[in-house]
Amino acid sequence: MELAIATNNAHKLTEIRAILGGCFDRLYSLEELGIDVEIEETGKTLRENALIKARAIVKLSGLPSLADDTGLMVDALDGAPGVYSARYAGEEHDDAANRALLLKNLDGVKDRLAHFCTAVALCYPDGREIVAEGRVDGSILYAERGERGFGYDSLFFCDDLQKSFAEATAEEKNSVSHRSRALHNLLDKLK
Repeated sequence: MELAIATNNAHKLTEIRAILGGCFDRLYSLEELGIDVEIEETGKTLRENALIKARAIVKLSGLPSLADDTGLMVDALDGAPGVYSARYAGEEHDDAANRALLLKNLDGVKDRLAHFCTAVALCYPDGREIVAEGRVDGSILYAERGERGFGYDSLFFCDDLQKSFAEATAEEKNSVSHRSRALHNLLDKLK
C-alpha cells in the first residue's frame, strides 16, 4: 500500500519513515506529491487535529493518508503547552522560542513532570479512519541538553532512556518515543 504522509515537518517525516518504512510499499511526502498546503489545526485535541490533516490530504492526494499531532503536556502548567505545543510562543512555529517560553513559565517550579502524547490518524479514500495514540513520560530539564532532535527534545528528559531526547540517537528515541508508540499501536490495529 502507498501512503501519503500529511506533514511539512522534515524531522517528523524522517521519524515516520524510519518506523513505518518496511510496512508500506511507498511513503510519499507532501512535496513528492506536489501538495503545497498549510492545514489549519483547529481541533481542541491532538486526535481532532490529526484527523483534520489526514482528511484534507486524502482528498488532495487520493491516497490513504497518515497525519499526526503531538503535544507536550507539563503537569505544573495544567497540561500546557499541549495541543498548542508547536505554536506555544506564537504562530511562527519557532522551536527555540517555544523552549525559551517553556523554561520561563517553569522558572522556580520544582514539579517538572511531563509527557509527550501523539495521536496518529490514517484516513482512506473510501472514508475509513483509524486513530491510535502513544505516550512517553519524563520531565522538563532546567536547561537544554543534547544536540539532536527537534522541538522540545533538548528539554525533555525521557524516563525510559534516562537522558534527554536530544542526547539520544535516532534509533534510541524511535524505540520509546510517543510517535513510535502511536505508530506501532496503529500497525497493531491494521493487523
